[in-house]
Amino acid sequence: MHLELLLGMAVSLDEDRVAVTGPDGDSLTTGELQSLAWNAAAAFRERGGTHVAFCDTNGLAYPVALFGAAIAHMPFVPLNYRLSDEQLSQILDDQDFVVLASGEVRGRLQRMDVQRLDVQRLDEKRILDSEEFVANLAGVTEGPPFPEIDPEEVALLLYTSGTTAAPKAAILRHRHLAAYVIGTVEFGAAAPGDAALLSVPPYHVAGVMNLLSNLYSGRRVVYLDAFDPQRWLDTVRKESITHAMVVPTMLARIVSVLGDATADTPSLRTISYGGGKMPASVIEKALRLFPSVEFANAYGLTETSSTISVLGPEEHRLALHSDDPVVRARLGSAGLPLPGVEIEVRDVDGGVCAAGEAGDIFVRGEQVAGEYVGDEGWFSTRDRGYFDEGGYLFIEGRADDTIIRGGENIAPAEIEDVLLKNDQVTDCAVVGIEDEEWGQRIAAAVVLAEGAQTTAEDLRSFARLHLRGSKTPDVIVVLDDLPYTDTGKLLRRAVRDRLKIEGS
Repeated sequence: MHLELLLGMAVSLDEDRVAVTGPDGDSLTTGELQSLAWNAAAAFRERGGTHVAFCDTNGLAYPVALFGAAIAHMPFVPLNYRLSDEQLSQILDDQDFVVLASGEVRGRLQRMDVQRLDVQRLDEKRILDSEEFVANLAGVTEGPPFPEIDPEEVALLLYTSGTTAAPKAAILRHRHLAAYVIGTVEFGAAAPGDAALLSVPPYHVAGVMNLLSNLYSGRRVVYLDAFDPQRWLDTVRKESITHAMVVPTMLARIVSVLGDATADTPSLRTISYGGGKMPASVIEKALRLFPSVEFANAYGLTETSSTISVLGPEEHRLALHSDDPVVRARLGSAGLPLPGVEIEVRDVDGGVCAAGEAGDIFVRGEQVAGEYVGDEGWFSTRDRGYFDEGGYLFIEGRADDTIIRGGENIAPAEIEDVLLKNDQVTDCAVVGIEDEEWGQRIAAAVVLAEGAQTTAEDLRSFARLHLRGSKTPDVIVVLDDLPYTDTGKLLRRAVRDRLKIEGS
């Protein structure tokens, strides 16, 4: 299976069905999308290059370019246009690109290209205006047929979010993407009128996989080019959205806009979320404000073609209303592994951890790409976590984020969960800072609720009530906000740097 075949299957359902709607309201049917994708493939080949880069916001050009690149046998590379000039230049130097961009981003790339004197320049022929490119494809005759796509071909290169100076690419092949879609979505199962709202950036794996999954199911995809909570709510109502995917920071902003008012979104049936830690207070409030909406928490990585475990709607309801602390705690879990996916939690010696014992998370399955450990197909997620007795997976955070204090491994998530139970704290991040005596000290950055009346020492006392002394933060600093990427990833390195400044 490969991407062009997935698109062809979507067309076979109904070539006149609206497949995608852009931020400006323009739409493409499945048949139109397929025709434009074939024309795009011919145009990409004509312009030379080996890879297609998309450096823009969500819009109709995105699915056209994605499928066009696949048909042309050219890996598709969605780029974060917010990366620095240095980071973008490093990526553009890696391959021979055709680039789609628009507006200020295109102008910036053109200026950067002039400055890249020591490498092959892209020139005007290969820095294309996204909107003009799609508009001009409508009158183009499809080129000669392309050879069949090999499922082993590289379909996507997805770069890191750029929190370091050298972004690295995860390689996803056609078979990885197809395995996820076929293994998790029922073909053509969407009801007439179903529509999914996508507001995650196009360079995030969730943006790619949500597009593919919704097309395969027969559901219309509606794009937002930039997230705004009120615009999100307005679009849900205007477009009769039935399904939506958000990251935790987006959901937090949506419930903040709603205040205590129940959401007036009668069409909305499902909200899925993932991409970062969801504060318990946010999901609990969301469940109350969207009483008729089913929630699902999806955990996955770029290298696993998105989701590998899910906490489903029924588990959300049970956890919210349960008096059993074990069941209640599952509201903060990543749920159960998907069918066809195996997940293990391993200790430092490589043994499988018992229930409740934290360790490193490994995964294997047909949808999993990346570098494998040994010859058995297991991939290290570089996350730490544990399973409870019922087989529910809990994520503690990245292994690199573990704080080592006096030889003891401490998960920041455990301390963050405690501080977030204080109703005067709306957000929190815990990091380790260097210490000559202990190796690392525990430092917490907190964001307080509006009008909060508390001090750092009050919060340390609160933490001591729930944590043993070695896990109580040594330092608590109040900040106005915490640094996140636009995909909801907490920038712990930036938190650490800000704490150093505050403490200096």
